[in-house]
Amino acid sequence: MADIAIIGGGVIGCATAAWLAADGHEVTVYERRPEDRHASAGNAGMLAFPEITPLARPGVLKSVPRWLADPLGPLALRWRDLPALTPWLLRFLAAAKAEQVERSTAALGGLMRTALDDQHELARRAGLSGHLRQTGAIDLYDKEASFQAALPEWELRRRLGGHDFQPLTPDEARALVPDLNGGFARAVLCRSYWMVDSPLGVLQGLRRSLGDRLVAGTVTAVEPGAGGVSVRLAGGTARAFDKVVVAAGVWSRDIVRGLGLKVTLETERGYNTTIPDSPVSLPMPLVFADHGFVASPLAEGLRIGGAVELAAVDAPANLARARALRRKARRYLPAIPETGGTEWMGRRPSTPDSLPVIGPHPRDRRIVFAFGHGHLGLTLSATTARFAAGLLSGDGPANPALAPFGIQRFQ
Repeated sequence: MADIAIIGGGVIGCATAAWLAADGHEVTVYERRPEDRHASAGNAGMLAFPEITPLARPGVLKSVPRWLADPLGPLALRWRDLPALTPWLLRFLAAAKAEQVERSTAALGGLMRTALDDQHELARRAGLSGHLRQTGAIDLYDKEASFQAALPEWELRRRLGGHDFQPLTPDEARALVPDLNGGFARAVLCRSYWMVDSPLGVLQGLRRSLGDRLVAGTVTAVEPGAGGVSVRLAGGTARAFDKVVVAAGVWSRDIVRGLGLKVTLETERGYNTTIPDSPVSLPMPLVFADHGFVASPLAEGLRIGGAVELAAVDAPANLARARALRRKARRYLPAIPETGGTEWMGRRPSTPDSLPVIGPHPRDRRIVFAFGHGHLGLTLSATTARFAAGLLSGDGPANPALAPFGIQRFQ
């Protein structure tokens, strides 16, 4: 058994630590701010198994000018941060080519095939139960044209991921969700979606399973040496481990650069409002496809959130975006109260091609990378943990399924 450090105490890091601990390894998880509400805790609670198509695709690029024209629309860019974001944006444009979209979709589809089984196995290892449920989800389209434009993506999900879907009329959608009173043209039901009752509850459950193995500390460097791999903290102290997993979200990029490697990683900042005791009752999440956000029923209440804001990681939050999403949701669900609830902003660590980085350091297999999951951190947490554990065990040849996710693609 090995002594392993995991850098990052979000859902990816904690899932990996719980998986490794169940295998008998000694684990220490370093988290820079354990008290923060990470993207791991503030997401919509969806296990989005059908979402295997990358964000970068031709249809999205066509919509970008219209989205950017609305400062509170589904995509926003802080123009003062444009110079720093330019390398990511250029690679995003390259990733939107049709042949790359096909490759990325096939890669994510392959990764997703075991994701549900992996979630059940992680729950067993961490002592969690009763938090997973299959709900399905409904995508709503304001216009017939946007519904027709989305059909090729749904067909791609069916072909490469095996996720069937059912087009709905507005009346059929309202029969499934009676509180859906606003106007829209078409809808799509996909039953492959699952949910957790509480993303925060899942993160807390994983952390409870780790006990005192989760410690507060900002890691500034990972230093491989003959006697082990040292983890250096902000105060200057260092400790040597047998192996290290880098799962620190967007902050992973600083550690990667310190190891002499390159990675293109930025944050897609998302916003939400959680309304406890909401008068709106949803049996499943609703995805407002033309606006890039979702309403989902959680233990904490009705959560309305999503969209994408490209900005520096330390830029101040613009909570007007959360309020804008709430106003848009009231068009479809008029019973949502105009005020109340808790507003939030989180940072999704995202690569330009929407593929997370999962794999070993190309020159030192004692170091494994597990970050950059974008909108799929909760969904792929258990699968990432399983692969990371396999990489650290060193058993057998390299897994070909991980080839598209290696950090080599950025070198």
